[in-house]
Amino acid sequence: MVSLSLQYGFHGAISPPCLCCVKQKDQFDNLEKHTQWGIDVLEKYIKFVKERTEIELNYAKQLRNLSKKYQPKKNSKEEEEYRYTSTRAFLATLNEMNDYAGQHEVISENMTSLITGELTRYVQELKQERKSHFHDGRKAQQHIETCWKQLEASKRRFERDCKEADRAQQYFEKMDADINVTKADVEKARQQAQLRHQMAEDSKAEYSSTLQKFNSEQHDHYYTHIPNIFQKIQEMEERRIVRIGESMKTFAEVDRQVIPIIGKCLDEITKAAESIDHKNDSQLVIEAFKSGFEPPGDVDFEDFTQPMKRTVSESSLSNSRGDGKSEPKFGGKSKGKLWPFIKKNKSPKQQKEPLSHRFNEFMTSKPKIHCFRSLKRGGAGPEDFSNLPPEQRRKKLQQKVDELNKDIQKEMDQRDALTKMKDVYIKNPQMGDAASVDHRLAELGQNIEKLRLEAQKFEGWLAEVEGRLPARTEQARRQSGLYEAQNTSAVNSCAQDRESPDGSYTEEQSQETEMKVPATDFDDEFDDEEPLPTIGTCKALYTFEGQNEGTISVAEGEMLYVIEEDKGDGWTRIRRNEDEEGYVPTSYVEVYLDKNAKGAMTYI
Repeated sequence: MVSLSLQYGFHGAISPPCLCCVKQKDQFDNLEKHTQWGIDVLEKYIKFVKERTEIELNYAKQLRNLSKKYQPKKNSKEEEEYRYTSTRAFLATLNEMNDYAGQHEVISENMTSLITGELTRYVQELKQERKSHFHDGRKAQQHIETCWKQLEASKRRFERDCKEADRAQQYFEKMDADINVTKADVEKARQQAQLRHQMAEDSKAEYSSTLQKFNSEQHDHYYTHIPNIFQKIQEMEERRIVRIGESMKTFAEVDRQVIPIIGKCLDEITKAAESIDHKNDSQLVIEAFKSGFEPPGDVDFEDFTQPMKRTVSESSLSNSRGDGKSEPKFGGKSKGKLWPFIKKNKSPKQQKEPLSHRFNEFMTSKPKIHCFRSLKRGGAGPEDFSNLPPEQRRKKLQQKVDELNKDIQKEMDQRDALTKMKDVYIKNPQMGDAASVDHRLAELGQNIEKLRLEAQKFEGWLAEVEGRLPARTEQARRQSGLYEAQNTSAVNSCAQDRESPDGSYTEEQSQETEMKVPATDFDDEFDDEEPLPTIGTCKALYTFEGQNEGTISVAEGEMLYVIEEDKGDGWTRIRRNEDEEGYVPTSYVEVYLDKNAKGAMTYI
């Protein structure tokens, strides 16, 4: 008898689980690890580019700070140094280094936008795509495993039914061969065998259907679904590789794009270095320190064998111009230089003293405070720069005049702008109150007037230096040191400041001495002048003892006439009567100027 297992195609052994599924699962694990490694490489490259951009930014910042550190400070002595070609070349180098730093900032910005930003977004998209592909792969793998389980269940059921049908057939045959068994029992066994055979047939049909379905699903799985998923993963990985290669190219291109500009910066530095002119710089030094003085003449022989006829030759202490004059002109603002230790006086006794005796007298004499009468606040030097050599003084005065003219122009521009604004307010009252700018306009008018007066004062000094005006004016006479102040302690302190550590006097000493020389010849020029008209009155606030030449004593509360106002040096010229006039400190009197008087200044 043929076994039902062979009849129904059952070979008696269950097939092992699908090895392909196991291998497939292993490949998915390998691919998952590899793609994750690819994403890690991409993120590592992003981190590398970020650190490079930070380095570029820090480098640019340090270059800018370095350039700023060595830039000349405004309104400082360093600005004057940048008139030389070598220092101008250095300034150009600093500016080019600033532009050079800007190119490194451009590198950082471009790398951030073109590489770091783009790759960061791409990594996020890559992670989502990778997650989707592996999700589809796991889903397909689970589906084929489910189909396999269904096939195994149908197969086991078919095997069980075949065995049951085989046992029922054997039982029926046994009952049919036994003569002691009733016909009814045989019939019952026959029916049972037929039922089992029918169940086996049904299980066989179900198993066959399930097997066909599984084979179809398995074919689609291994030839369609999984290859598509693997293809998508492969394309994703290849895009990642291409993208990182493009980013590396961009990394190089960002640097290459700024190379021409950096080259121009370096070319400009080279050009600035080639523009250095040593001859021009030397000429600037000569112009800056040129004094305008002529060398002194020869020193005359002093014959000490004739004590009664000793004379002091001053030819070496004056500016010899070939005219044979031995008596110097008053220094400071005159065309000639009053050389150190000269001291003119009308006294014949002093004129006949030897030079050594007069030098000792000069060194031991008490300094006069009038040397500070025209000094600026803070002791920076005379306001008219009379302590400087003629050429240097002319340059300083010209510079001061230019600065004042610029300030005047600036104030006038502001006044014109406010005037236009006021006109607009008048035409359109809703835009603003026209009266609100009147106060500012008045202030600007006052400022312009003060600046113009100041400019006229310096222009007068400049014209005097250049020889366009008479050699001396009354104001210059006062500023040259004809008067003394009452506090000698301040002068002593100044003299100590001028003294060097070894006890000798510096060059400033001789310049100060020059200011204190009484210009007796100059005084004679004004002996026959007509009396000045009065321009106002004043009231003495304090008692002043005018003990020095050119000053006048006043008592507290005394009323006097003003004949010349303060010119900026702190002294006012007053008159008590036709024969008594002189200078008093401006702070000691309260001045009431006559606005109708000629030359009077209007005070607001």
